[in-house]
Parts: sequence; structure tokens; C-alpha cells
Amino acid sequence: MRADLPAGTVTFLFTDVEGSTKLLHDLGADAYAEALAEHRRVVREACASQGGVEVDTQGDAFFFAFPTAPGGLAAASAFSEALASGPIAVRVGVHTGTPLLTEEGYVGVDVHRAARIAAAGHGRQVLVSAATAQLVDLELGDLGEHRLKDLSAPERIFQLGEGDFPALKSLYRTNLPVPATPFLGRERELQAVVELLSAEDVRLLTLTGPGGTGKTRLALQVAGLASDAYPDGVYWIPLAPLRDPTLVLATAGQALGAQAGLAEHIADKRMLCLFDNFEHVVDAAPELAHLLGTCPNVDVLVTSRERLRVSGEQTYPVPPLAEADGEALFLARARAVDPAFASSEAVRELCLRLDELPLALELAAARTALFSPEQLLQRLAQRLDLLKGERDADPRQQTLRATIAWSHDLISEDEQRLFRRLAVFSGGCTYEAAEEIAGADPDTLQSLLDRSLLRKRDSKLGPRYWMLETIREYAGERLQASGEAEELQRKHAAFFLELAEEGTVVVMDAGWVDRVDVEVDNVRGALDFAAAAGQSQRVLRAVASLRDFWFTRGYIAEGRTRLESALEADQERTSARCLALIAASAAEDVDGADGPTRRRRLGEAASIAAELGDPYLSALARLQEAWLLTRDAKWSETLAILDDVIPVLHDLGAWDVAIAANRTRAWTYGKLGDTERFWRLTEENLEQSRARGHREIEARSLGALSDRAADEGRLDEARELLVQSFRIDRELGNIPFVGMDLVRFADIHLRDGRPEVAASLVSRALAVFEEITFSPESWMTERVNDVTAALRGQLDDASFDAAWEAGGQMSVEEAVALALGPAERHM
Repeated sequence: MRADLPAGTVTFLFTDVEGSTKLLHDLGADAYAEALAEHRRVVREACASQGGVEVDTQGDAFFFAFPTAPGGLAAASAFSEALASGPIAVRVGVHTGTPLLTEEGYVGVDVHRAARIAAAGHGRQVLVSAATAQLVDLELGDLGEHRLKDLSAPERIFQLGEGDFPALKSLYRTNLPVPATPFLGRERELQAVVELLSAEDVRLLTLTGPGGTGKTRLALQVAGLASDAYPDGVYWIPLAPLRDPTLVLATAGQALGAQAGLAEHIADKRMLCLFDNFEHVVDAAPELAHLLGTCPNVDVLVTSRERLRVSGEQTYPVPPLAEADGEALFLARARAVDPAFASSEAVRELCLRLDELPLALELAAARTALFSPEQLLQRLAQRLDLLKGERDADPRQQTLRATIAWSHDLISEDEQRLFRRLAVFSGGCTYEAAEEIAGADPDTLQSLLDRSLLRKRDSKLGPRYWMLETIREYAGERLQASGEAEELQRKHAAFFLELAEEGTVVVMDAGWVDRVDVEVDNVRGALDFAAAAGQSQRVLRAVASLRDFWFTRGYIAEGRTRLESALEADQERTSARCLALIAASAAEDVDGADGPTRRRRLGEAASIAAELGDPYLSALARLQEAWLLTRDAKWSETLAILDDVIPVLHDLGAWDVAIAANRTRAWTYGKLGDTERFWRLTEENLEQSRARGHREIEARSLGALSDRAADEGRLDEARELLVQSFRIDRELGNIPFVGMDLVRFADIHLRDGRPEVAASLVSRALAVFEEITFSPESWMTERVNDVTAALRGQLDDASFDAAWEAGGQMSVEEAVALALGPAERHM
């Protein structure tokens, strides 16, 4: 162990020369060598003067450690100033942490963090982490939060000194998950895969290997490192919960914010899509190949236990960790349990016996609190030897299975019971679901987390508990062997069908839609189980209740398919079938399906409601009929139905549905030319919707009132009202109306003399509709056509085409920022 290295709280400083290859070419070898030598002298003197210790140097890069944060920043300031007039442009990253100091040097995430901060900067720029910033009394420039390419959680970055620089080279436009632990080793594999991915003739790269080899972790790291090559984003599409290959592209659309119409969304964007765990849905490989053929600039990275076997695929078999990397991973995980854990010959032998498999190493390291390395080696060796005689199996898979089984055998009966029961969930679960369905309790759940048999991640609705797919497969086998599987599946289905049935056929509950969105894989599993178990009436009611989820979150195609399948499976004329028919009619209306089909379904729904003598169902069917009539601009017929239905809804106490109907009634009066009654009803709807918490109708009313203000020249008021409407639509996740809000914003910008902005917004709005396969209502189409015609009148063809193309290339977030303007962007 080096005695000169500071311990405890340490400030790390990394430097690197920007554009060294170009500089060598520009200066020539002799002048470059002289400049580099001078740069080294200046950096070393400045750091030494502040107590910095040179930990390492590689090529033209330095790594220093300082006992204090002020010393590190003083050194960075001094050598940056001294080098400012010379040809060498150094980027610097400074971070403070409490690393472990071992015989091998510093160990821990803080070293990697400092290096990544430096890599995010530019020549002559000094970047400072939040941890360092809070330890110094200096005025630092706040650059905001950034995700670094080590995939860590967003971190606030500061800048030392003046100067304007390009945007930091950090991750953006990405949904790559934040790993629970830092990436260790695999430098050779990282370089090889990044090089393959960057090759011009490689657009589909599949990382193959058995479960537990670290394919996902390697792929995520590669995606982060390669992100600079993909200005339109890097996206992770987890496929482990899926079993239906037809849902792969729809799932990808959700990850990209496209929901559906994936090829149209990607178009010619330069992006990377990482499809994780493809082996479960390998029959979707031809669709993926077609996507690559349709979208010329998208690259695809895949992890799978088997090749996809499609044209153009490049495979990379992921090897076990190198011996040194395997030992480093084991030590890092063991030191998370016991910081004093030391390496030994037994550790090295244990890593070899575990075939340097990352998951096997993690599972074994989780047991170091209980067993010494020698004990671990002895106990695991017995389990491993039992499998050596098995044939026709990948030796690495034998090792992993033995390690999982060994870890399982060491836990208590209560822990084993919960472990196997948690396999019933797809895509993880909340604690409440684990408690009700699997009988979880906090102590047992925490024990499984501590032993790396279970993982925890945050979601927008709170913590979720999940298993790596390899471990879940083993847990599923144990569940089947226990005889509990059918009962657990029944409880699981009942729980998530109940969640589905909390929805209504007419009125959207944003909180409920969010919950279903997070639990969509579990809901799918519940629907599939119930269908296979012959619970067809339950399925009908559930898929009907999910209507608003299918429509607003971009699952229109899946929702329509499930409604059709449920209706075909059970012809019994019940209230559940009536609701499903109404929902199916609405689904066909939303995606522009054949009119006679919609009306046939609606006619059957009305007939069933009459047979059952159910006034509420009859009212819902007639209300849907009124909405369909608006498609054909049959306003008088629409009004006659609404005038009959709304009083019935009031009498039944269905006020939320009545408010929605009254909104259509107001609109109908407007189409009939009775503007006075239209505005009176709109204002009445706004008041009633706010009183009853009907957020969707509140948004629609605000949008209409915004239109009136714009027509009357009150643009500031129009913008204010529309911002309120837009906020509600975003809160509800109502994607179709987010698109329509963009059209309304376009109209305001057009009236305010910004036609190029307006053209971009309309273009992006239409792209939203296409991406979710939404067929706009007649009034929406009319509004889009009016604004587009006005734009054509104000812009020449070249300007219009340029603005339109720019809008089509924007993300929804960029379009929203453009629409809102600086004052409202941080709403």
C-alpha cells in the first residue's frame, strides 16, 4: 500500500488533453512532444504545490488525489490559467468521496465518477461535482443535472471559472436505467463491442450467452459510452416480462415515447435501441429486421441467449469475466457487506470455480457476512460437483444454476416460500401486491434483497421489487414444484383484474391510468390467465374497463385486439359484453376503423342494454352513438340523443358521465350555429368539472375558452388558458389531446407572428397522432387543416418545408418547450 496516498475523504482530479491526435498532426511530432512535456510539468507543479499526489498517468492523462477539496480546485485553477495561452487544451474533472484504500490502490465508485466527470467536459473546462462544490467557498457556475456515461443517477455539475463551452457530453434523450452497482472490468469487451457497434456495416449487434454472464450490464455500458454517436437518443427496451412476440415493437414504441407506429416515429432519426432479453420473443426477429430496413439511421443492440438468425445480424458471444475482473467484482460486492474484506487465494479459487460468471459471483459475495471464502469454496464446490456429470448443457449454465440453487438452499423456509411466490409477478411488483398475493412481510423481503435474490428499483409510483430473469426462472420452477402455482396465479389474476376493473367506460382517472401503466405486464398476465381459465365474463369486463388506458397511453392496437378476442370468446348477452361492445366501438372509432363495424357493435350493445332493462347501460350506448354521429357531422341527430340522455344520467346520479356528455352537447350547439349557448354551456362545464374534479372535461373546456380568447385577439389570455389545459392533459397522460394542444399553441404562435414555430408544432402534433395510430375527430382535422392553410399563406414553400421537417424531428418534450416559450418551460 502506498503510504503517500491520502485516505479518508479524498478529492480526485482527472485531466485529459482534448484533440491530442489532431494536435499532433497540426504541430508536428517535435513541437507536440515539447508542448506535452511543458503541460506535464505545469500540471505536476500546480498539483504538488497543493498537496496533490500523482496516483497514475496514462499517455497525456493524469490522476491526482488531494487531501482537501480547496486544494484540488486551487491546483486546477492554477494549471488551467498557466496553460490557457498554449496549444494544449486540458479538460478537468474534480470529485470528492471516501474511497477504500487497499494494496491495489483506491477502490470504489468515486474514482470512476471523477473520471466520468472529466470525460463529459471540453478542453480548458474544469468540471466539479456537487460533493466537491459543497466543500469549497468559491463561486461556481451551476450547469444543472446531468447523467454521466457510467449510467449513474443524474448529478448536479458545476464549472470552475468563466468561459462558454458547448453542452456537456452527458447522457440525454435516454431511458437507460440507473444500475444498482458500478460497472467493473470488461475493458477489452467494452472496446470490442463499441467498435463493432460503430462499424458502418453493423446495424444489428446481438450479445449472446447464457443467463448470468452479464450481457445486459455490458450492453447498457456500451450504450452509454456510444451515446455521442446517437444525437436522437439511446433507449432501453426490456423484454423479459413479455411472452407475446407481437408486443415487441409496441413495447419499443412505449420506451421511445411513440407508443405505436414505431417506424414512423423513428423515421430517419439517428438513435440506438437496446432490446434486452430477446430470447423470450425471438419470433419477433423478422419484424425487428424490417424496422432496420425501414429506418436507415437506427442501430439495434440486442441481448439474447440465442442468435436472432436474421439478415445483417452481427453476434458477439459474451465471455466470462477475466480472472482479475472476476476477482475485482467479487471483492467489490463483498466489501459492500464487509468493508474490511480482503482478497486471498481462496477468493481467487472461488472465482475460478464459479467460472467468473458475474451473477454467480454476486450471489456468492452476498454470503460473505456468514461464511469465510474457504467455507464458501467448500460448500459451493459440493453443489458444483453434483452437476459435472450432466451432459448436453452449457458448463457456465450449470455453474450458474448450481449457484442459484445453493443460494436458495441457504435461506429459511419462509424466505424460500416468498422467493418462489414472487415468480408469479411479471415486471416486478409493489410491496402491497407482494404482501397480498405472495404473503410478503418486510423482514423476509429485505432478507431476499440482502442476498441478491431480489432487486429493488424506484418507479413513478414508488418502490418496486423484481428478479433478474435467470433467477425468476429458477423461482418459477420452484413454484411449479411446490404445488402452489395455480393458487398463486389465481390470486395474482384476481388482484390485477380488480385493478383493471377500477377503470370506467367513460370517465378517465389519471391516477388509475398511471397505476395500470406501471403494472401493464402483470395486467396482461392476469388477462391471459383468466382467459385460459375460462373466466370470459371477467375478461370482458376488465378489457372494457381498460378503455381509457388503451387509448391514452398508446396501446390502441393491443386494446382493440383484446376487446375483439374477448367478444369472440363469449357471446353471452350480459352487462359485461355490453360494456365491451361500447368500448370496442369506441376503439374502432379512435383508430378510424370501418363505420359499419362500429355501428353493428353499438347496435348489439343497445339491444343487450334494453333486454337487461338497464338504463345506465342504455344511456352509455346512446351516448357512444351520439359521439359516432359527430364523425359524420350529423349535428341535429347528435343533439336529439344528448337532450334525451343527459337528464337520464342526472337522474341516475352519473354526474361525471353527464358532464362529459354536456361537453359534446355544447360543441354540437356550436356546430349548429348557436354560439351563445355553446359558450354558456362551456363555461357551465368548466364550473361543474372543477367542482366535481372531472379533470378531463376541465381541460376540454379550458381549450375551448382558449380558442375564443384567441379569436377575439386576447392572445395572452388564450395562452394562459391553454397552458392550464395542457397541464391537465399531461397530468392525465392524455396523449391525443397533448397533440391537439400543440395545434392550439401553433394557432396562437401563428396569430402572434411566429409562423415557423407554428409549422413545427403542427408537424409534431400530426406525428403524435400517427405514432399512437390515433384517427383525429372531425373537429380536430378541421382545426389542423385551417391552421395549415393559414401557414401556407404566410410562408413560402421552402420556409414551410424546413419548419415542418424540423417539427417532425423534434421530440415531444422539445415541441412542448418550443410551444410554451421561456416563461413556462419549467412548469
